[in-house]
Amino acid sequence: MTFLRNLIVSLFFLIVSLVGASVLAVVGAAIYFAPGLPDVRQLQDFELHTPLRIFTQDGKLIGEFGEERRMAINFDEIPQDMIDALTAAEDASYFDHAGVDPRGLARAVVQLAMSGDIQSGGSTITMQVARNYMLTLDQTFTRKIREILLALQMEQILDKEQIFELYVNKIFLGNRAYGIAAAAETYYDKPLAELSLAQTAMIAGLPKAPSAFNPLANSERSLIRRNWILFRMRELGHIDDATYQAAVQEPVTARRHYTQAEVDAAYVSEMARQYAVERFGDEAYTGGYRIYTTIDSELQPFARQALANGLTAYDLRHGWRGPEQREIAASLVEAQEQTATQGLEEELSESPEIRETARQAAQRSQTEVEGIEGDVSNWVQVLERTPNYGLLQPAIVVESSGREMQVLTRDNGLQTIDWDGLSWARPYLSPRSRGAEPSSAEEIAVRGDMVRVIENEDGSLRLSQQPDAEGSLVAQDPQTGAILALQGGFDFNASKFNRAVQARRQSGSIFKPFIYLAALEDGEMNAASVVNDSPVVLDDGSNSLWRPVNSSRDFQGPMRLRPALARSRNLVTIRVLQTMGLDYTINFLEGFGFSPTQLPNGLSLALGSASLTPMEMTNAYAVLANGGFQVSPWFIERVTRDDDNEVIDEATPPVACPSCAEGQETVEIDGREYPIAKRVADPAAVYILRDMLRDVITSGTGRGALSLNREDIVGKTGTTNSQRDAWFAGFNSNLVTTVWVGKDSNETISEYGAQAALPIWVEFMGDALEGTPNAVPERPATIVTARVDPDTGRRLADGQSGGIIELFHQDHLPDYQQRRISRELEEASGSQGSGTAESIF
Repeated sequence: MTFLRNLIVSLFFLIVSLVGASVLAVVGAAIYFAPGLPDVRQLQDFELHTPLRIFTQDGKLIGEFGEERRMAINFDEIPQDMIDALTAAEDASYFDHAGVDPRGLARAVVQLAMSGDIQSGGSTITMQVARNYMLTLDQTFTRKIREILLALQMEQILDKEQIFELYVNKIFLGNRAYGIAAAAETYYDKPLAELSLAQTAMIAGLPKAPSAFNPLANSERSLIRRNWILFRMRELGHIDDATYQAAVQEPVTARRHYTQAEVDAAYVSEMARQYAVERFGDEAYTGGYRIYTTIDSELQPFARQALANGLTAYDLRHGWRGPEQREIAASLVEAQEQTATQGLEEELSESPEIRETARQAAQRSQTEVEGIEGDVSNWVQVLERTPNYGLLQPAIVVESSGREMQVLTRDNGLQTIDWDGLSWARPYLSPRSRGAEPSSAEEIAVRGDMVRVIENEDGSLRLSQQPDAEGSLVAQDPQTGAILALQGGFDFNASKFNRAVQARRQSGSIFKPFIYLAALEDGEMNAASVVNDSPVVLDDGSNSLWRPVNSSRDFQGPMRLRPALARSRNLVTIRVLQTMGLDYTINFLEGFGFSPTQLPNGLSLALGSASLTPMEMTNAYAVLANGGFQVSPWFIERVTRDDDNEVIDEATPPVACPSCAEGQETVEIDGREYPIAKRVADPAAVYILRDMLRDVITSGTGRGALSLNREDIVGKTGTTNSQRDAWFAGFNSNLVTTVWVGKDSNETISEYGAQAALPIWVEFMGDALEGTPNAVPERPATIVTARVDPDTGRRLADGQSGGIIELFHQDHLPDYQQRRISRELEEASGSQGSGTAESIF
């Protein structure tokens, strides 16, 4: 008896000690952490702000970021079913505890100790509000203690309804939806009050894992999570069995609903978002900022279309790489049997009923499409969550038979691709080779394979695929430097890497005009100067010798600079750079926006070995197009705030002004004053170079641009070693555009600039310049013409006939051609040619 009494007393004092120790621990933690805790009272004045919106220069929406899918609601606007579903999923005792649920925390600690993982969690809704609004998301015990203390404080200051309201307006629920009202619109295109019970439970299941349990990304897993919540609601007495049975059998009805941009300029939109974050920090997403870019809403769609067309055409020339996915289950039942259950342990351990009801719901999600036998509910779901890549739509093969393929598409149901749309699909072997033409559709793809299709102009379909090559297109106003159109890749959904501004690629021969301009500027050479196109062996600074060659692998001997540039002769350009010197040339090139640190200090510079972005190359060509003024690329025109259009920032960049008087510092454009850009090249030298670049179009590597039937366009092709990069840069006086095509892996594309890049440039410029007059600069007063011998480049005297007309700066005329025979003999012969013996005999 004494022993029992002593045991009871000991246990009593042990319990009291443990309780006292716990109380002291809590008090100690409160005393230690309280001074550094945020003020909970700030939640009483918390406001949800306006999203960041990005527009074209004429006010058309191209992007929204941050809070665009947050729709604030009050507690009394929340349907009771949603309250019950969220508490059943996240915090069943929410309306009873004081901010912290000891049992939940204890359960989480036990799970952590036994398995090393927390399956059920330990955070109450109040604790989640504390974390989401006032703390970071780092996984530390310190943060958890602060979270608990803030939750306890919060319950003293705010009532349950206020805390719940904060919770439902803040939580992230996938697909950029913040808060339950935004989620209802995003997934079901409905207000909260119109959701079914099953739809309500689906949304309530998202806070735990907005990506893993997302009905658009994984309908099988989301069904299990949804039905577990419905099971919990029944167990907690929120719904009766009949309501439960009806709800768990409801099929998945979620679809993607979002605000469509008026102009597709996703790469520019992302650039503007990054600018806003750098400028305004996190407030960029909530401060009601509106960014108006320089993007032209008419030119941007042309840029996107031209690049997409060019890259898909490239892909057709290089072969079929196979389906995007294989063996996709047709029905949700089949898909659910194959799905992984990792992360669903808590839900599935509750009752075998969970998996069974999910299976039954999958069965009830049966979808039939006219012309297809059986349930294709999973195919429909897969197509719904698979984005288009530019013009390429996802499709799932239903049947391949003979020379015909039937596919299921998202919007048009069952469609047929005939042999004209399939026969191109010779197997890809390497960048330079393809296999034999297929003899039947079965050799290309079979039932359950996902492919891409593109719609032809006549409405028929052609088999396609995401291009193996990528590209970019940048269009700029050469007079102001404003970016008018920019496409940083085939499609932003496929790859968010913006090649226009992030990809540093060797520029190849599109860099050569700047080497020639350096020579023209100095006066050391002119367009008629003769340079030898012959082999050269150079010390490249290493232990080996450099033996550059022309792309054609031949040598044409002495030739003038004009045809050398038109034919893109490498050896001539190297000798020009040798003559001018690296120091002078690099210093000169800095005026075109090229950083000396980005330029190689060697003769390979002449061949475009510098790694530069398409944006940098476009801007350099803009300086050529405007006559030599140092403009810089810019794309943010102004930033305003809220609906009152309070101007926060407004761009006033330096602009070109060929007609401005010398010494004039500013010029008025559309009622605004702009500083005049610094002149970095002599207008006469630039004019002569421009005329030389016209020969690239008329008789050189850019002849493909003649199809535009315009006299004002000039440009240059470019291809780098092993055909890793293909370029075309060209302009008139109002628009400069650069196109790059290559692979992110830096592998060869096995095509030259004239094949891969020029057709894209031609399509864009054809659309952009349609209906506009020719735009050419005025000829500078210092430009003169003279006849020269085409072989020697020397000037012919008035008494010497023949030769060709060339442009020169009046101070840089070439020497006269020396007569090789006497005037008396020439006159006696009755033949007056160029004055050279070769031309007479």
